Amino acid sequence: LIRSINDPEHPLTLEELNVVEQVRVKVSDAESTVSVEFTPTIPHCSMATLIGLSIKVKLLRSLPDRFKLDVHITPGTHASEHAVNKQLADKERVAAALENSHLLEVVNQCLSARS
Repeated sequence: LIRSINDPEHPLTLEELNVVEQVRVKVSDAESTVSVEFTPTIPHCSMATLIGLSIKVKLLRSLPDRFKLDVHITPGTHASEHAVNKQLADKERVAAALENSHLLEVVNQCLSARS
């Protein structure tokens, strides 16, 4: 579901940039949980929150409501790891971000298929 998400700054997918890797995705159907660890390309990546938000939105749109999602940065790979993870874990902040039409447009561009 997430391998084809486009990077907001590069003409490549998150999988092509090794931002998302299958070994860092954990799915438990029995527990209705999905956990995704993603690794920004550089420790000061300014797009880390946007990338995490794009992953989260893709999963929210694709999976049944019963799944609890945890999208976070691979530990030790980003300078603002704690702050980004806190934002991504806060349902109200995620909802507020998606009410911003410009931000939603950027997320949708990340999720759209490349032509």
